[in-house]
Amino acid sequence: MKSEFVGVAAAAAQGWADASRGTAGFASAAGRDIGADSATEGHALRRAQAGELRAFGELMRAHQGAIFSLALRMLRVREDAQELAQDVFLLLHRHLPGITSTAHLRHWLRRTVCHRAIDRLRSRPRQWGTPLEAVALQEAESEHGDPLLERHLRRLVGELSPIARAVMLLRYQEDLDPPDIAELLALPLNTVKSHLRRSLALLRERCDLQSPGAESNGR
Repeated sequence: MKSEFVGVAAAAAQGWADASRGTAGFASAAGRDIGADSATEGHALRRAQAGELRAFGELMRAHQGAIFSLALRMLRVREDAQELAQDVFLLLHRHLPGITSTAHLRHWLRRTVCHRAIDRLRSRPRQWGTPLEAVALQEAESEHGDPLLERHLRRLVGELSPIARAVMLLRYQEDLDPPDIAELLALPLNTVKSHLRRSLALLRERCDLQSPGAESNGR
């Protein structure tokens, strides 16, 4: 059984390898697979809980894009994000019996990747700036908008503290409401709201200070 699961994990890891080479659209892949059909995903979840490894592989492929994307924006290092995403799915396999629904599955995945990423960030020296490989991948993922502005905003978000970074990504990448973020990160709601206010104020201030027209506007 263990060797079979290792084979499933290795096959799914090909998606992360593709993303590492800058394959555009990987992060949005979940929107085109079984993750977009809750009934199909629910069927795959039940089959996986019954011990069908192929069904577990389907769940991995359904969510690996979103999980890798969140891990990358938290950790900002491609290899670390790959390793974290794979660790999260290995943990999921062990915790499958406790997953009660597809909504619970998505919640569990987000919660686990955020808490694990926060632990990793706290254990390493603070890094400033965005690694070049992360910049290249994130620009490849972006299909609309101003890539320079998006890169600038990602860099600024990456300079926030680990928890503030997770709050911002969950709010504006994952589109979660503050009460859901508070529950997911095990934080008081007022703490989440405070992180959002302070982080947004800091981002506005830094964007204004670094704007090409800041000096001419008397800043």
